[in-house]
Amino acid sequence: MLLIQVFIVAFAVFAVSRAVVRFREGLLGLAWLVFWALVWVGVAVVVSLPQTTTWFASLVGVGRGVDAVIYVAIVFLFYLVFRIFLRLEKLEHDISLLVREFGLKTDREGPPEGGEQSDG
Repeated sequence: MLLIQVFIVAFAVFAVSRAVVRFREGLLGLAWLVFWALVWVGVAVVVSLPQTTTWFASLVGVGRGVDAVIYVAIVFLFYLVFRIFLRLEKLEHDISLLVREFGLKTDREGPPEGGEQSDG
């Protein structure tokens, strides 16, 4: 096994262990734990057995295994960016609603305790 293969497999094991820790802390759901575990196990398999990429490439009709891996990785990354974008949009929407609600509540009840509202 080449040094780069050892390094990537070790990193994959580390990444799975971090996902398990986050799951135990309650910061990661079971579905995401399984998803990330499958991703990192897949990375370890592809790095340990590079001929699997050639088999996969021929299965999907791509010339070289590395090309197939790059195509899948790009699609995967675009999907993750899309998910992050949606989550960010939802957070911005939720923050806007909270700020609006807080502003309306403050207008109805007056300034918070201990503070004075200036007319200036």
